[in-house]
Formats: sequence, C-alpha cells, structure tokens
Amino acid sequence: MTPLVLGLDIGGANLKAATVDKRAVSVPFALWKQPDKLPAALADLVGQFPDAEELAVTMTGELCDCYETKREGVNAILDAVEFAAKGRQVRVWSTDGAFVGVEESRSDYMKVAAANWHALATFAGRYARKGGALLIDIGSTTTDIIPILDGRPISTGKTDVERLRSGELVYTGVGRTPVCALLGKSVAAEVFATTRDAYLILEWQSERPEDLDTADGRTATLKNASARMSRMLCGDPETISADEIRRLAERVLAVQREIVEEAAVRVAGLVPGRVRVAITCGRGEPVATAVLGCPMFDGLERLSLNDILGPTVSACAPAYALAVLATERRP
Repeated sequence: MTPLVLGLDIGGANLKAATVDKRAVSVPFALWKQPDKLPAALADLVGQFPDAEELAVTMTGELCDCYETKREGVNAILDAVEFAAKGRQVRVWSTDGAFVGVEESRSDYMKVAAANWHALATFAGRYARKGGALLIDIGSTTTDIIPILDGRPISTGKTDVERLRSGELVYTGVGRTPVCALLGKSVAAEVFATTRDAYLILEWQSERPEDLDTADGRTATLKNASARMSRMLCGDPETISADEIRRLAERVLAVQREIVEEAAVRVAGLVPGRVRVAITCGRGEPVATAVLGCPMFDGLERLSLNDILGPTVSACAPAYALAVLATERRP
C-alpha cells in the first residue's frame, strides 16, 4: 500500500498542509516574528494528519528578515521540519523538478528556496499537456505567473531575484499588501490597511471574526476593515463615508488588476507559439479571473483549480501539488 504523503508549504506568513485525499489546512504563522516557535507550530500542523507517513516539503519563509541569509533560513526551516517529522521520511522539492533529501537541500539550498511555485506549475501542467499555458496563482502576499509549455514549466527565472525581474513573481497579494504600496501619494504612507480590507469591503473575501492578522490587530470584519480603510484617507468612520471607502477599495482592485495584468501579458510573451490555456488558483483567484478579461487573453480556455480541487485545497495548492507529486514519484 502506498504510504500517505503530507505536503507542507512553509511560508513567512502561513503554514499550509495537504494530502492527496484533499484534506487541507492553512494556519497563519508570522515566522518573522517568532522563528523559534516554528518547530512547535509545524509539529502541531503535522499532528493534524496522524496517518501521514512521509513529508514532502517546500518553502518560501527563508526570505523572512529574521534570518540573516537565505542559507540560514533554509537550514532553520529544515531543522524545524525534521523536528516535526519525528522520524518520518522527508523529501524536499527542487527547482530542478525533482525531490531531494534534507542533506542535499542543505548543501544546494538555492534550489529548494522558494520552490513552491515550481511544484505547483509541475502539477498544474497535467491540465495543459499540449501547447502553451499560463498559470496565475494569487495568494495573500505574492502572485506567481508561470509559463508552461507541453505540460512543463518554462520559467525564465528560478530564484526569487530572477523571477521578480522577469515578472513571473509579482510582489502583490490579496491579504498582506499594504494599500499605500498600491495607491501611493493619494493615501497616507502608513500600513493602516491592507488589500485584505479592500476585498472584505468588496465582499470578495469572507469575514473572520476570530482572525487578528490585520494591520491594526483588530478582527477581520467588514466594520473594522472599513475603519482601517478610512485611515488611509487620514480620516475615521465618522468622517469618511461608506461610499468613499468603497470607492477606495475599488481603486485598490483596479490598480492591483493592472499590475498583475501587465505582468501576465509580459510572461505570456515568453511562451513559444501562443498561450492556449489559463489556469488560475489561490485566494486571489477572482483577481486572476478579472485579469483574464484583458483583450490579450480573449479565446483562452480557462481552468480554475478552485473549481477542480475546491477552494480549501486550492488555497493550499502548492502543498497539495507536493503530496500528489511525491505519491506519484516514489523513490
């Protein structure tokens, strides 16, 4: 019987886990604030899947500024994984397109740093085995735009540095991006609100009264989101109307869509021939869908991993991709 693999995607703001039978969990974890608590947090997450016999791992948290270098970050995360694994086999995804062991990951750390996009694109390629495709994954913090040809990722960049330059990594997301980073001089240059508040107001995200992972530490509710957005205009809920707040949220969407659209058009130009299929996923899939309204993308076949996998699994798509790939690629 094939051992059950648990995919782990270890980010700087969230820890995500998934299995091939489509159990998926995402928990907020501010790694940059509490790196010493990562081993325990991962152990708690892995403990929610007691039947998991192996771990397949990827990470982006090594970029956090609690680590002096990416080398230090990769090693610290691998230490935490080994603690959480409790003797289970651990395989780590590499941008070479294969799983490697922990020791090889330590010695060639740049190939496993920030490799979750590659695992996801490798998995998603099964939905576009012939011709050109574009994968757009919009998360809480970043957007990945990956060119695919005949079912395989053909990204021009492998590292975050290279991908940021090519447009395949866009540092904007639907949760943590400060509103001031999008709207510039027209708003206060303070982290009073984030994109999550804009999408709460536009009802593209649901309220989560138990969640305090917001700009001011108050709950993720419509009322508090509106108050946070009013401060972007140097006001408060008594001086800024609901209509003004909604217009501000709509401006956030418009600017973010423009940024992602520009990058998507650029990356689509990297695909030989033409792009035939667009695959979308992540918490920000509605933004990706809006981007595909660009005339450049008329006539594309559109596939939604939210629809194929369900929204819970799609929000943990790289972790699920790891579980599937590790199950299919036995040592």
